Amino acid sequence: MNTKKEQIARCIKVSAEDNVAIVVNEGGLPKGTIFDFGLELKDDIPQGHKVVLRDIKKDEEIIRYNQVIGYANKDLSAGNWVNEFMMSLPTPPDLDTLLLQNTVQTQIEPMEKEYFFSGYRNKDGTAGIRNILGILPSVQCAVGVLNKAVEKLKQDILHKYPHVDDIVVLAHSYGCGVAIHAPEAKVPIRALQNLATHPNLGGELLIVGLGCEKLQPEQLIAQGTHPEVIVLQEEHGYQNMIQSIVEAAEKCLKRLEKRRRVSCPLSDLAVGLQCGGSDSFSGITANPAIGYAADLLVRCGASVMFSEVTEVRDGIHLLLPRAANQAVGQRLIEEMRWYDTYLELGGADRSANPAPGNKKGGLANIVEKALGSIAKSGSMPISDVLAPGEKVRGKGLIYAATPASDFVCGTMQLASGMHLQVFSTGRGTTYGLALAPVLKVSTRNELKQKWQDIIDINAGRIATGEATIEEVGKEIFELIIEIASGKKESWAEHWKLYNDLCLFNPAPIT
Repeated sequence: MNTKKEQIARCIKVSAEDNVAIVVNEGGLPKGTIFDFGLELKDDIPQGHKVVLRDIKKDEEIIRYNQVIGYANKDLSAGNWVNEFMMSLPTPPDLDTLLLQNTVQTQIEPMEKEYFFSGYRNKDGTAGIRNILGILPSVQCAVGVLNKAVEKLKQDILHKYPHVDDIVVLAHSYGCGVAIHAPEAKVPIRALQNLATHPNLGGELLIVGLGCEKLQPEQLIAQGTHPEVIVLQEEHGYQNMIQSIVEAAEKCLKRLEKRRRVSCPLSDLAVGLQCGGSDSFSGITANPAIGYAADLLVRCGASVMFSEVTEVRDGIHLLLPRAANQAVGQRLIEEMRWYDTYLELGGADRSANPAPGNKKGGLANIVEKALGSIAKSGSMPISDVLAPGEKVRGKGLIYAATPASDFVCGTMQLASGMHLQVFSTGRGTTYGLALAPVLKVSTRNELKQKWQDIIDINAGRIATGEATIEEVGKEIFELIIEIASGKKESWAEHWKLYNDLCLFNPAPIT
């Protein structure tokens, strides 16, 4: 923004019923600032934080998004700064009393034209957007040797296979020292089984086990697949281990090298949606724009996943009316209830979220964060609900239950079959995934200006009136197609900013 624009005091109220608004100006606004509608600030207010629009009495509702985000702990005057210390947390929606009537009114109107991306057709009928050799350890014990073998493969071998994008170790901390037959062990086990058949791996896989682990390599082999398998305890020393892994990997590389991109309809695409390093702009800029892009993808027949249970829980009453039928609504409630119990058993609750950085960015509590988070789900009916790590079963908007943790959510969305991820951030994050490109959308102009070579699309222009939600949403949609087609890389992919995989494991560790 130019100097003249910087001097104009700006705030954004989402709904006519809201009694707070957020400050837009970079660096915030000082006490005494007067908005053009006459309100004078009684406090210094940081950027993204809330200003009281009318007097609020103690215990009165604080309203944003036309929803109660808290109750005032003291009398607040118009022009005051209100933050997390000045409000108490509302109780979450009662799952036992929520109605399960199917009230979906939205009809999915197909796009006027059919959209395509250039992808790799797999033998099972799915398509991939990258051509990657995946190497899956059955247990963490094998990862040290495996990493050394991959160093050698990348240094000495990979250049001979120019049509293979990468070699990725699907390293994880599971496999042994765990209660593998406990009921909830099904979560990490199915996640690993589904990661092994990720569409970006082209049906090729090398599994490396130690030999004595609880999770044996054969338990990771999907029906109808024939991966290469190496068991380290059957090898004669370190050098033989490395050589066996390299030789097995070359067999896979030779087959992957034959693959070429072909035209695929967008209905073959599975896109994950996530937010991290969120701030109070997330729910009014980046997430609504992502939601608009999600609607376009659903209209093209694609599968679109949104997740993060604790960042949905307090908005579940807004999502249930969008369930395609009662069965989907019931599954939404079941996943919320399961997670409530999971947190309770751990002696925690939803108030453990948000993080300190979220609060610094203006998010007072989990209710406000959740209301902004669900904006990225767009407006389409919710067609299905997945338990953590389950594979996508159909098309449309899908709720894939995961924890809110960025790297756990990303891992579990990968297990569900996500080709690429669209990720909104207000505070900034260097998060990325080796198995799927991550497209970053900033909530504020300032973050894009600071991180030109990390942020892919700036949605902060929405807050300053330089672009609309629809314009930025269409930009995201078009970039998704270009990245899926291999015509562009996201910045995270360009710099190879890849987080470790982190399975969600609610089962006991022995």
